[in-house]
Amino acid sequence: MEKPNQSNACSADMGILPGVCAPLAFPYVPVQENNPVRFSRAEALQTGTLFPGLDLPFKRAMQARNKLPNTALVELMALDFAIDELGLYLVTHKDDQEVLQLYWTYLKLAQEGREKYQKLYGPLQMTVPTPEDGFAWLKDPWPWDEGGND
Repeated sequence: MEKPNQSNACSADMGILPGVCAPLAFPYVPVQENNPVRFSRAEALQTGTLFPGLDLPFKRAMQARNKLPNTALVELMALDFAIDELGLYLVTHKDDQEVLQLYWTYLKLAQEGREKYQKLYGPLQMTVPTPEDGFAWLKDPWPWDEGGND
């Protein structure tokens, strides 16, 4: 391989590596098969992916240091994370009926859990209407400061 310099740039089918020209790469990303193995919601939130096949080794060190408590708020976070992951999966696997049903189940669980949590501890987002309390988002204690983290 030739070394690029100001007078001798790499050709159109080459890219620059430190000090040398190299062939351009065409990355390949394998597509998951239908209905892949899945982590539990809590394990998915902890590892950063719902799918063990996408679990990257460098994340294992992070998860070992960042254990999440078992609370109502963490369960809602895990549900929301799993919903996002399943939604991304369904973009490329629209015919996977088992995962689609799981997606709808998680959406329902998250909605029910959020309603229950907010009745006990207050709104989780500033966009949640609180007509009886005015703009309750700014009232203390914050939802995560109160009971939801027991």
